[in-house]
Amino acid sequence: MPTARIESLDREGRGVVHAEGKVVFVDGAAPGEVLEYASYRKKAAWEVAQIVRIEKEGAARVRPPCAFYGTCGGCSMQHLDMSTQVAAKQRVLEDALWHIGRVRPETVLRAIQGLSWGYRHRARLSARFVPKKGGSLVGFRERRSSFVTDMTSCEVLPPRVSALLPVLRALVGRLTLRERLPQIEVAVGENSIALVLRVLESPGAGDEEQLRRFADANGVQIWLQSAGPDSARLFWPPDAPVLHYLLPEYAVRIGFSPTDFIQVNHATNRLLVHAALALLDPRPDETVNDYFCGLGNFTLPVGRCGAAAAGFEGSAVLVARAQANSVENGLADRCRFEVADLFRPETCARLPVCDKALLDPPREGAIELVKSFERTRPRRIVYVACDPATLARDTEVLVHAQGYRLAAAGIVNMFPHTSHVESIACFER
Repeated sequence: MPTARIESLDREGRGVVHAEGKVVFVDGAAPGEVLEYASYRKKAAWEVAQIVRIEKEGAARVRPPCAFYGTCGGCSMQHLDMSTQVAAKQRVLEDALWHIGRVRPETVLRAIQGLSWGYRHRARLSARFVPKKGGSLVGFRERRSSFVTDMTSCEVLPPRVSALLPVLRALVGRLTLRERLPQIEVAVGENSIALVLRVLESPGAGDEEQLRRFADANGVQIWLQSAGPDSARLFWPPDAPVLHYLLPEYAVRIGFSPTDFIQVNHATNRLLVHAALALLDPRPDETVNDYFCGLGNFTLPVGRCGAAAAGFEGSAVLVARAQANSVENGLADRCRFEVADLFRPETCARLPVCDKALLDPPREGAIELVKSFERTRPRRIVYVACDPATLARDTEVLVHAQGYRLAAAGIVNMFPHTSHVESIACFER
């Protein structure tokens, strides 16, 4: 088997080796390591390999605290110290901006980091009834597999949620619909934990009693989802409080349903909102449009700063929830919300002019919205991105076609120990 020295990390957090005219990506490797590897996937120009033996460990290697790391597919970088993880993500962002967007930021922002462990307040767990493994399994899927990891704890879930994994397994095993329950979604608020069971058939009376007992014994909410996310309904307890998270710096409380999109890392989200508003600098005499506003995560703090804030979002359900949050926080006079499909050019062509803009699109980016800025011409734009490639694509339009400067950019380490790169960028005319 070949032996090589790991040269760097790729955008998936894998070690990179050049050998015999090919690039080899080695799972679980650290920079500078000398190791033996075996390829399990081969193409004409590249291979993917796994470690057979490490001859010399790299300085960045640490011992993963999770007993299931390497089998579970939830994390891919627990073997690397945090400074190496952050540096790798920063390089992914800068490479994308340069190679795709043909631009470098004038200022590289310090990485935004919150909790590194116990941070996942949103998670989608698979559930399977597997008699050969002793019953039911609840957890993340295995790496490179559709099998569910045989796990009893998780270091990136909040400790209280991690502790629920063994009792969740036991619960699923007792249900008669256990083979019709493929997924359990977890949503954690400041005040409660919600478990959304994806059920392919309605639970019978016996199953309903099991679910009620489990909710009461563990202090959680049980929701049942029979179809898409909007079909989720509270099952027990009937008087469960609305889930919410806090942005204390802005005295904002944001209520949400357990299937709504929220940032998974509440601590990092607070830092992200602070950083975004520091870059945006909303003033009382300004109008600010918040695109892909969701529940009002940025809109409401902008309103709290005194600006006239308008949030635009494609989901009518989220817009209604954002409006309710504005009333709850006493900001209905400063914040308004509107349903708008921001992927449609005709919608973007009708958007109102504003002084400043903030956008937080999904992975697809915001190319149609960005093109519309040629007409609306906000003097400052803060772009929160969950994919460096689409951010770089949109940056090329803003900088080279519309005359904006990329004043600053940096990463947001929203998902520590994974290769997922979130980022923030600020553009000015």
